[in-house]
Amino acid sequence: MTTTLHSCAIFVTDLERARLFYEVQLGLPVNKAGSFGFEFLHDAPHIGVHPAQHPDALEMVGGHTGLTFNVPNLLDVCSKLGEQGVTFVAEPTQQGFGIMALVADPDGNIMALWEDNVTPLAEPE
Repeated sequence: MTTTLHSCAIFVTDLERARLFYEVQLGLPVNKAGSFGFEFLHDAPHIGVHPAQHPDALEMVGGHTGLTFNVPNLLDVCSKLGEQGVTFVAEPTQQGFGIMALVADPDGNIMALWEDNVTPLAEPE
């Protein structure tokens, strides 16, 4: 059996408000949509945004998702997101591994935006 990661789930209380955040503000392409919510990104792993209808799902709304998106030109993107009213939990900050910012969706689900500046290791000869 070959196992691969298909998706990561984020639970929200308002699907349309979440769609606007993930599709319009973050620029993630919608792959599928339906009563289940939305699946973003055309290739796996996908980001699934689902209505928090079950008590267990409701408990997961508004926390840190553990997700990190690689965003080229992060400072420019963060400037545009700020103009659109996106909530920053942590402003863009230079780290040893790149620039990182933390943003929250309208339900308070937190994710990292990151621009890499680490040089990849050389391939062994």
